[in-house]
Amino acid sequence: MKTLILSTAALALSAGFAMADTVRMGTEGAYPPYNFIDDKGEVAGFEREVGDELCKRAELTCEWVTNEWDSIIPNLLSGNYDTIIAGMSITDERLQTIDFSQNYFPPAASAYIALEAGADLTGPVAAQVNTIQADYVADSGATLVEFDNLDDTVAAVKNGEVNAVFADKDALVPFVTPETGLVWAGEDVPLGGGIGIGLRKSDTELKAKLDAAIQTMKDDGSLNALIVKHFGEEAKTF
Repeated sequence: MKTLILSTAALALSAGFAMADTVRMGTEGAYPPYNFIDDKGEVAGFEREVGDELCKRAELTCEWVTNEWDSIIPNLLSGNYDTIIAGMSITDERLQTIDFSQNYFPPAASAYIALEAGADLTGPVAAQVNTIQADYVADSGATLVEFDNLDDTVAAVKNGEVNAVFADKDALVPFVTPETGLVWAGEDVPLGGGIGIGLRKSDTELKAKLDAAIQTMKDDGSLNALIVKHFGEEAKTF
């Protein structure tokens, strides 16, 4: 009976999307330059621009919703929004629970930052909870210390709670400055299959529309232009 109820609810959510053509875009709002909250209290960043353009090309109306990272997949499945566009890498583990669009950001490096280049990366290392970086640290044999958001991981290395932070390299770039005293440590590590839009498995129509729109942005170069705008000339592009 429980399975039947859940299935009916999923169908109702899918039907609601089909009739309204309104897509609630779920994001974290705390992972610059991918997504963050600007001075006006609105979602901004690379993924805001990409998401708005995708909805325009797919002739969909976008509404933006923020959600803490730790519960972002459960709240998608509960119907609180229709997509996850929050720097989420495509992984086999996540594909067991949700579906993904084709990637809108290519597979890129993850990296460590620390107070010194020779930091002990087998000691305590911080990573954001429920990320592929956290899984990697745990599997590496280092002591994993998880935090709810990226800022807290960086604060932990600054105050000596951990030896290093491991995260998407593009997200760590703004923290590596003479003022912070943070530097790159160890080697870059390629992880994941790129970043895609997370969707419920039942929303096949929405996935098809977003896949088509992403492909047009790849084909005309506009997606690469946004990647360079937000991540710099050295960023990996399609």
